[in-house]
Amino acid sequence: MEVVEDVAGCPRPPGGTVVTIGAYDGVHLGHRRLIGQVRGLAAERGCASAVVTFDRHPALVVRPDSAPKLLTDTATKLELLAETGLDYALVLHFDKARSEEPAEDFVRTVLADCLRARVVVVGHDFHFGHNRQGNVAFLEGLGPSLGFEVRGVDLFGAEGAAISSTRIRKDLAAGDVAAAATLLGRPHRVRGTVVAGDARGRELGFPTANVAVSSEICLPADGIYAGWYVGPSGARHRAALSLGRRPTFYDDAPASLLEAHLLDFDDDLYGEEAVVEFVVRLRSEQRFDGTEALVTQMHQDVEAARRALDR
Repeated sequence: MEVVEDVAGCPRPPGGTVVTIGAYDGVHLGHRRLIGQVRGLAAERGCASAVVTFDRHPALVVRPDSAPKLLTDTATKLELLAETGLDYALVLHFDKARSEEPAEDFVRTVLADCLRARVVVVGHDFHFGHNRQGNVAFLEGLGPSLGFEVRGVDLFGAEGAAISSTRIRKDLAAGDVAAAATLLGRPHRVRGTVVAGDARGRELGFPTANVAVSSEICLPADGIYAGWYVGPSGARHRAALSLGRRPTFYDDAPASLLEAHLLDFDDDLYGEEAVVEFVVRLRSEQRFDGTEALVTQMHQDVEAARRALDR
């Protein structure tokens, strides 16, 4: 997949494109179903397949106080989009000026000129442009004069239930990472840098990698999870994950900390970029009367994580 980060570098494929537009936060199964239709139509028409997305969620600019936490950062989103087999991803910078752009200008400059759209495929409830004036009907009105047709589709899963990023965030807020995974088509993953901590895990016999995740990213509810730690080389390690404020040691920790104890591994990970995947929740976070009770539970958590991941 070729990533284009500015309309100045537009590919303008000679055969045109079948294109879809959206934030594509999470690249969940509903998104993948829609992209499958894009690729199928592109193959039928002899066109390239393309997605138009943004370098940040539009809500972060339009309504920052109520913007949702993101299921994917831009790098992860592009990795997931590349897995779908698309030919192009046009990543537009979204700022105040872009938010005030008339919908018709966007259609003409981005869809018609930049990508030479022949078919535009979007969700039935898709909106874009200043004051959300653009929608499926708006695109259908412009399409004939600009040389493209419009397909509006529903984002449904295999069982017919609607899939949305909002629904996935609710599952994560409840700690139900398994339910979120059924909608994502994969475990929920977050990305961050391994930073130095207070070494409590090592003192207790369970060294951990403290993964600093952006505050814009959606994390599951606090608790203990089984999951995977993926290093920059792509090596995957089974891990017992602790996400929380460590109430046994702190009364008022300002934020939750993500710690990964890698099973059967002991090496220096400081400074590396890591991906953490949440597979199953083992239990909620709890306060213990002392370190002995905590260590006993940590042994149980590690074995539970091992069993869950071996399955």
